Amino acid sequence: MNIDRRLFRLLKEERTPFILSIISGCLASTMLIAQAWYLSRIIDGAFMQKSTIGELVPLIGFFALFSLMRMLLSWASHTEANRGTIKIRKTIFLRLSAKVGALGPVYTRSVQSGRLSTTLIKGVEALDAYFSQYIPQIFFALFTPVLILCTIFPGDAVSGVILLVSAPLIPLFMILIGKSASAMTQKQWKTMSRMSGYFLDVLQGLPTLKLFAQSKRQRRMIEESGESFRHATLRVLKIAFLSSLTLELVGTLGTAFIAVGIGLRIMKGEIAFQPALFVLLLTPDFYLPLRQLGIKFHAGMEGVSASKEIFEILEQPEALHEHREAPSKEEPFGLHPIVFENLSYTYPGAERPALDGINASILPGRTTALIGPSGSGKSTVLNLLLRFQEPEKGRITLNGKPIHDTPLELWHRNISWVPQHPTMFNTSLKENILIGRPDATPHELQTALHQTGLTAFVASLPEGIETVIGEQGARLSGGESQRVALARAFLKNAPLLVLDEPTSHTDPELEDALRSSISELMKGRTTVIIAHRLETIRSADRIIVISEGKITGCGTHEELLAEGGFYLEALRLQQEIVT
Repeated sequence: MNIDRRLFRLLKEERTPFILSIISGCLASTMLIAQAWYLSRIIDGAFMQKSTIGELVPLIGFFALFSLMRMLLSWASHTEANRGTIKIRKTIFLRLSAKVGALGPVYTRSVQSGRLSTTLIKGVEALDAYFSQYIPQIFFALFTPVLILCTIFPGDAVSGVILLVSAPLIPLFMILIGKSASAMTQKQWKTMSRMSGYFLDVLQGLPTLKLFAQSKRQRRMIEESGESFRHATLRVLKIAFLSSLTLELVGTLGTAFIAVGIGLRIMKGEIAFQPALFVLLLTPDFYLPLRQLGIKFHAGMEGVSASKEIFEILEQPEALHEHREAPSKEEPFGLHPIVFENLSYTYPGAERPALDGINASILPGRTTALIGPSGSGKSTVLNLLLRFQEPEKGRITLNGKPIHDTPLELWHRNISWVPQHPTMFNTSLKENILIGRPDATPHELQTALHQTGLTAFVASLPEGIETVIGEQGARLSGGESQRVALARAFLKNAPLLVLDEPTSHTDPELEDALRSSISELMKGRTTVIIAHRLETIRSADRIIVISEGKITGCGTHEELLAEGGFYLEALRLQQEIVT
């Protein structure tokens, strides 16, 4: 039996529809036996007993009644199984979505977006056949043959023995073939996931590939990936067809043996026509649930393969963000320092720590700039401050209390974050800006547009602020995307502002325009900024120099110039040394 315990636990959570489905299916099997009994009586009466129509009408009525009941019970069984499956799929999708959100951007950036979306969408859909078809069929394959055997044995022990001996062959062949099919299906699913992730990556990087004349090479690689997936799929289908042929052969041979045996015994007078016909009518239905289990086994295997990647996400360890008891009042975020105490963090698989014993403080109402070479740990500091990651050692405190004593939702509500590459959604410009604060008034929205210099740009759009900006802000330039991110921060009006140098990829003219908006945004707020440009660094009240995961300098611009070291070298590279 191809039953995953983790999936079975999900089944227990929605047990009622599946219990009703199994009961209805088993009752339908009982109606099947009654159907066969009355049909054998009708045929025997019409052809062997020469009964009149009047004598057959009650039998026909019972046959029609049981046929209708079987149809209704089968319909109810399928309906309940589908209803339970829809609930389970919804539950899994919501858990997956919540888990991905809880793991945060650090996790989503570490996996292929195409592979993740395939798991979230197609992976959840693949569970449909497993729950709605395969699981109920396991119970039907156990109940129906046993019921038919118990019905046949008292009247025809010979046929019962043939059925009893031949029945185990079907599960045996199914297990033998199923082991190979399961491995092939798992390989096929992984091939499809990799192909989906790679294909989306290529699409997202198509402008760069065209620029470097690499698009044809990538096209060939996509063709090879598609061909590999086609071969994997055909191998799975080959095994599925072989399995179906084997199961059909066993069922056909078993039915043939019983039919020949019954025919010979009727000719010898060892068995009457009506009970013989009754056994013959039930024989195909004895093998049918077992054959269907084999067919639905292959349909459910895709769901099992998909579930491995689903549970791989669900079982990802995540830090405990939430505190145990709600605070009596909200912490005054902008009035107390944020302190890093012996903060350390090592990325999985990394040889050295990204941060190694960081001790620093972010002063309230001041601007603190983080500078350092690429890979020094600046972004890791921001990720820990934003609680996208959790420190392995040490802690971050606000007003002397660990920030984990603050609910994650409350912590994020008091932070405005402006990244280097803000995310834009395929909806209107207005909705993209209102992400900062969905309940903002029209006046507050207009003020944010004015403060970030977006007013003229909005007026130039065909539908104004209601214009859809496209996937990843396709209708926006880099500078306009940065202004949208700043507008979100203005609307949110949070006491703590985190900037990942939003002007690092802009030309000098645009940088000057954005800097004035950023300066306005920083007024009266506690600001943490990853800085690369001299003008940004100079304006900071405090500068923290990070190198190889450690703080190598801390002070004002003038103090660090006097100390020399990395700070002075970085300024020399910009050819802007102050003497």
